[in-house]
Amino acid sequence: MRMYLLALNPTDSVTEGFLPAAAHLGLDVTILTDQPEAHRKTGTEAEVLECDVRDFRAVITRIATHHPADAVFTNSDHLQTQAALVADYFGLPGKDWRAALRTKNKAEMRRHLAAAGVDRVRSAELAPGEDPAALLAADLPFPCVVKPREGVASEDVRPADSPEELLALAQDIQRRRPEAALVAEEFLAGELCTLETLGDGRVRHVLGGFRTTVSAPPAFIEERHDYVHAHPESITAQILAQLDALGVGFGACHTEFVVHEGRARLIEVNYRVIGDQCDLLLAQVLGIPLFELVLRTHLGEPLPADLDVRTDGAGRVEYALADRAGTLTAAPAATDRVTDGVRLAYRPLRPVGADHPHHRTNRDYLGVLRATGTDRSAVDRAVDGFFAAERWEIA
Repeated sequence: MRMYLLALNPTDSVTEGFLPAAAHLGLDVTILTDQPEAHRKTGTEAEVLECDVRDFRAVITRIATHHPADAVFTNSDHLQTQAALVADYFGLPGKDWRAALRTKNKAEMRRHLAAAGVDRVRSAELAPGEDPAALLAADLPFPCVVKPREGVASEDVRPADSPEELLALAQDIQRRRPEAALVAEEFLAGELCTLETLGDGRVRHVLGGFRTTVSAPPAFIEERHDYVHAHPESITAQILAQLDALGVGFGACHTEFVVHEGRARLIEVNYRVIGDQCDLLLAQVLGIPLFELVLRTHLGEPLPADLDVRTDGAGRVEYALADRAGTLTAAPAATDRVTDGVRLAYRPLRPVGADHPHHRTNRDYLGVLRATGTDRSAVDRAVDGFFAAERWEIA
């Protein structure tokens, strides 16, 4: 059986998760990408073909003139709608392209939820090249947040405390990203959390979630994720109702939301598995072949009624962050160890000698530490001890 995997740049989710899972399932994999050399440098044994994967018509032509497809899959935020359209064209299992579009387009997500009567967030959309003054006519409350409509990784997500600040921030983003549509919306207060789900269009499993620690304003950098087996039932029910309204229910979904005074409100819906190595931790904490299960749904296989997940696992993911621009002159190497019953896996994300600007986004990650065990206190002690002992130096 052949699976076509649509990708942009290589990611840990694909190289360490989905490609090994596909090999274990005995699938022949063809990677369609606009960055073929980058994928070949990962050492993958999969076939790699160049393709304009942002254009679903180009993907259809590439597949139609190559081997017949048994599955079309992507874990990229930017390619969910394209993959859904291509799968539908070939009559293969996949997501509803409308749901994929609603979740990626933050303005459309807000409009759809409001129209469904599920939640209403005051927001305004700014088209590429449109005068940012249009945002001021939307009568938004302050503080508010401005961000790219289809943005990722907290890039160019900024709070504004006044109309003047909102105007200046929108103008700045437009200067640097003239092709990007923007969204400005009311600031949603509360603790940031995630809900991880896996469905086959018939059955949907809730895989727990994370409590996320975010950097101090004005940036929204995710610094730490603490796994929780289950959120309160009322909170989970609110999030699932909003996902139902959006039409989300096939494959993996990573939903970010805030909780304030018992009310859960969506920040964004990423119609894919959680990234930044939290997916690798999730599979380990739950004790399930997570990546294989995701691929099986795209092969048309039903999920079992019970995934038989572990409920005694504890996990934490934390990142070493650059606090300024410069050259990384010292940092720990990749390591795997066990400390007081806690499995630690550290992976560098930036090589020593690399020179980088200070992005104030997830691009400032220097390395990531995954810690798993069965005792939350032991996990926290092991992570805190690791970061206390290691050094990252920027010149």
